[in-house]
Amino acid sequence: MTQDMSALEREIEETRQRLASTIDQLAHRAHPKTIVGRQVTTTKSHFVDLETGAPRTDNILKLAGAVVGVVVLLAVVRRVAR
Repeated sequence: MTQDMSALEREIEETRQRLASTIDQLAHRAHPKTIVGRQVTTTKSHFVDLETGAPRTDNILKLAGAVVGVVVLLAVVRRVAR
């Protein structure tokens, strides 16, 4: 019976340690700095190849085209509104 209790106590302690480790991992993943870091990496990878460091000109040109389009649209709307 004593062996059964000590085995059960060991199992409970191991489960506690695994749970504590899981909670620590979740806390790290949910930390605002970690979230910001992931978002920065995601955004950067959209414009720069993270392995080579080469710019992804196709995505950069798409964004530049969208910005120019918005600026032109705003200029036209302002001119029409006058």
